[in-house]
Amino acid sequence: MSDQSIATTTAPKSGGLEYKWKVLISVVFGLFMVILDATVINVALKTLQGEFHANTNEVQWVISIYTLAVGIATPLSGFLGDRFGAKRIYMLGLALFVAGSLLCGISTYLPPISSTNGNLLLLIIFRAVQGVGGGIALPLGTAMLFGSFERKEQGLAFGIFGIVLVFAPAIGPLLGGWLVDQNLWQWIFFINLPIGALGLTLAGLWLKEQRSPRKPKVDVLGILFSSIGFGAILYGASSAGEQGVGWGDARTLTAFAVGAVGLIAFAITELRVQQPLLDLRLFKIRNFLIANIVGWVGVVALFGAEFLLPLYLQILRGKSAFDTGLVLLPLAIAAGFSIPISGFIADKIGPRVLVVLGFAILAFNTWQLAQIDLNTDIGFIAFLLVIRGVALGLVIQNTNVAALRDIPLIKLARGTSLVNSTQQIIQSVGVAALATVLSSAVTIQIPAQFLNGSVKLDPSKIPPQFAAQFHQFQSQYIDGLHAAYNITLVIAIVTTLLAMMLPGWPGKYGQHAQPTTPAADEQPQPALAMLYQFVKEMVCLS
Repeated sequence: MSDQSIATTTAPKSGGLEYKWKVLISVVFGLFMVILDATVINVALKTLQGEFHANTNEVQWVISIYTLAVGIATPLSGFLGDRFGAKRIYMLGLALFVAGSLLCGISTYLPPISSTNGNLLLLIIFRAVQGVGGGIALPLGTAMLFGSFERKEQGLAFGIFGIVLVFAPAIGPLLGGWLVDQNLWQWIFFINLPIGALGLTLAGLWLKEQRSPRKPKVDVLGILFSSIGFGAILYGASSAGEQGVGWGDARTLTAFAVGAVGLIAFAITELRVQQPLLDLRLFKIRNFLIANIVGWVGVVALFGAEFLLPLYLQILRGKSAFDTGLVLLPLAIAAGFSIPISGFIADKIGPRVLVVLGFAILAFNTWQLAQIDLNTDIGFIAFLLVIRGVALGLVIQNTNVAALRDIPLIKLARGTSLVNSTQQIIQSVGVAALATVLSSAVTIQIPAQFLNGSVKLDPSKIPPQFAAQFHQFQSQYIDGLHAAYNITLVIAIVTTLLAMMLPGWPGKYGQHAQPTTPAADEQPQPALAMLYQFVKEMVCLS
């Protein structure tokens, strides 16, 4: 059986629209809601506290469980797609997400299961269903999209898809904030139903089934250890960010310890079995290794800093969630314009110059953000976000294309699962670490109502007995913000240097066909041999 069984590159026109564009349209509509849901619920947490009579840490699980479920399901997606068919499992993931959305929306209308928190537990369970569906669908949709375009068009295709990646999270707080203001928080979930129905319909009508010519065996130990490792690390990162917990808490330390042991056991297992759940041997492919390292380090510089500015705008400048979303919107607009353009250019000259330029701009932009204070003009901050959006457009999708372009088509689904799984771990831990840097700088406590938004942080309206305390809090918070931004500045500089190792101009950047045979990895290798190979590649990179 040929590789066309698992990917289509040059399908003929059908009904006036080439198959590759049908895949792109289907994936855009299908995955838009999955990406949107990562941020749209955030602004509703205070409303959920009142709805379910719960504290902050209890309601925080509505977000945390989604992240955990996505992290556990993502490594499974490639295996499920290879075994049962990428289209079938992709549609199953979308269906689970839509079903979970419906159940989340109607959770408050169901008979209460608790006398204290009502149906909060049901909402958390249904969010887990959403997360499993999203974790399955996202890597498979990405793999089908990438495999449907010729190599010379993959940058442009990912660039168009990248518009969704930046716009969905950006409009999430705006949409969620408006619905919360209208007392329609359930519609945060109901809006997924028509979008999901359209995505499922297009996938059913347009997508072709793609599966591996060899039915993979079930990697039981891989599934077990990946669930323990990824789940525990993500849980530890989530716990570290909770109020009153932090990195030194026994629960956080235990979660990270269990997660580390789980991931080590997972890596050893995967390097010893013939058909692993996540094919770690893909790191033997030079460009895949380099692009992933750039992605791991860069994801902290890119997204680790993105959560800092909303905190600054809401806590120190008194902006509402909706107004904060408006301030941040220029970043998404600028990225939306630059991503497809940079993808088109990358198809011609390769990703190296664009990614290096993007991280260099990002480093300078982060240095500028590290200088903001309580009086910085909001318009100037919006301008800085436009620059950051351009940098984001140069980096985000070009790095992913560089990672996937040399993977054999037969292993594409496993490759996207590996990329998504590892980046999610790095991003979650990185954000939690930066949050700790920020919070550790603040030793002054002010009344909770000034932090949860029930009272606007207007210095002219602070009661006299809290004035000195409040000003000291502001000063410490700014210091913590600067420290966190300075860390991301260093990370951005390091990533700029790493990005120079990517393929592209001034070196040769061929458009030869996608590899169709596995890269010398059919026989399992000892774990120490793989570790040696990894270190050797890092030393020899030039």
